[in-house]
Amino acid sequence: MAEDSPLDGILPETESDSNCDDGIDWWSILSDKTFLENPYSELRRLQAKGPVHFDRKNGIYFVLGHKAFARVSKSSAMGRDTRNWTGGWNSEDYRQHDPVGYMLFSEFQPQMINSDGEEHKRMRKVYEPAFRAQAMSRLKPLIADQASRLLAAMPDKGEIDFIEAFAAPLPLRVLCELFDIPESLDDTISRWSASLIRIGDILMTPEQKSEAMEALAEFKDFLRQQIKERENNNEDNLMGLAIQAQKNGTLDEEETLTNLVSMLVAGHETTVTLIGNGMLLLLSNPDELARLRSDPGLTRTAIEEFLRMEPGGNMILRVAREDFDVEGVTIPKGAPVIGLIGAINRDPGRFENADVLDIARPANAQFTFGGGAHFCIGAPLARLEAQIAFSRFLEKYPQIELAGEPEWRLDRMNARGLGRLPVKVKAAA
Repeated sequence: MAEDSPLDGILPETESDSNCDDGIDWWSILSDKTFLENPYSELRRLQAKGPVHFDRKNGIYFVLGHKAFARVSKSSAMGRDTRNWTGGWNSEDYRQHDPVGYMLFSEFQPQMINSDGEEHKRMRKVYEPAFRAQAMSRLKPLIADQASRLLAAMPDKGEIDFIEAFAAPLPLRVLCELFDIPESLDDTISRWSASLIRIGDILMTPEQKSEAMEALAEFKDFLRQQIKERENNNEDNLMGLAIQAQKNGTLDEEETLTNLVSMLVAGHETTVTLIGNGMLLLLSNPDELARLRSDPGLTRTAIEEFLRMEPGGNMILRVAREDFDVEGVTIPKGAPVIGLIGAINRDPGRFENADVLDIARPANAQFTFGGGAHFCIGAPLARLEAQIAFSRFLEKYPQIELAGEPEWRLDRMNARGLGRLPVKVKAAA
């Protein structure tokens, strides 16, 4: 592999390359720009070979079947703590081989998404109240206000970049409002987020690791100062929950900072991709767009279908906490498992007409937000923002069409989203 990564020179090659899972070069496929633009035909080809595959060269199990991933994601035998990855970053060999990478993953480790069992429950319990139904109801006016502000700044007719004008700034402004971060810091937060989101790629260049390390340090310094200034404010928001948990000893300082960083980064990127990818799906399927316009009550199921058809991530990682059997394959303790969500969400064994957009699809068991104990804590907020975003945008613009070729972000392997979506719009007279 060209990139330096947690895989290079660390995991033993158990057999020669010619015996690696029928010759599948997984990381070349997953990093190929053609694949990143449209992975679905290649994923279907790989899925036809079986629901679970073992990459002997790197010791990784890839899961492409819906039934198999349902078991993986919901089993207590499978966790998310990468310190348990045998031969992974949390080893002396890796620390010697890649000290910058070791420092980055160590600094990013202490948070709920990277923890299992009681440690995970302890941290998650702090933030769960902020994402319950009552809390979401209180956020509706804030989200609607931010959407209205952005729409008011857009032209009544002409061409716009939907990502730049609406999909990207809306979730960022909502999150910054929740954390009481001024709008003047939007560009800085976006820069930090863009560097840190690549940690989910697994493959990172040395330059990307250094950039992420710098962004993480700056982000933590910023949040540390925010906490110091607001520690006596008794705020009823995410920051307030974090400050109180640190005061009463439920979280230590590093856990507080890293969880806040992760929620800001993931909360922003996840919703940008949901809104952007969803709009592209509607514009590529004008009959479904017309259907949604005629029946706005379908917005909730439409969003679930957007999540299924164009998930905002290509991979979900798990690590076996003990030996685990799935689909006739034994995954040994300490082995990493990667669910390829684009295949799982379009598994024809689970979904009828799996490659067809159906905004009223019933019982949509998509796995974009993961499953089990590590189901995305911010999913209710992302769904609510998307519901308001599509309702408001379609209400203002009864005419929307593509104005050029969409551009996918090709500088990342995992986070799947558009860098640009040119559209032509016309508001109601």
